[in-house]
Amino acid sequence: MSIKDLIEKGQKIRRSRQRNKALKQAALGAAVGVAVGAAAGVLLAPKSGKETREELAKAARELPGKAKEAIEKTKQKVKEAKEEVQQKIKEKKAKPAAEPAKQE
Repeated sequence: MSIKDLIEKGQKIRRSRQRNKALKQAALGAAVGVAVGAAAGVLLAPKSGKETREELAKAARELPGKAKEAIEKTKQKVKEAKEEVQQKIKEKKAKPAAEPAKQE
């Protein structure tokens, strides 16, 4: 394995890690967005205090399920992206390397 190959491999690994980190952050952002949106919707609704507290309690009970769902979707996207990258790597490895031009 040449130095160039090692550098390219390192770059691919780094890009993959960055992509995974970005997707995890997106999932966390989605979960936080769901929580904030639910709370804002309940708090801004024209209801009595008792109804508002009931809605907040209901939203709090539903939040873990919604967050879990968002995380599962993100995990699936990460898995698909990983498989896609692995497939592209296999395709690149399968292609014969272009031969360098001969100098005369």
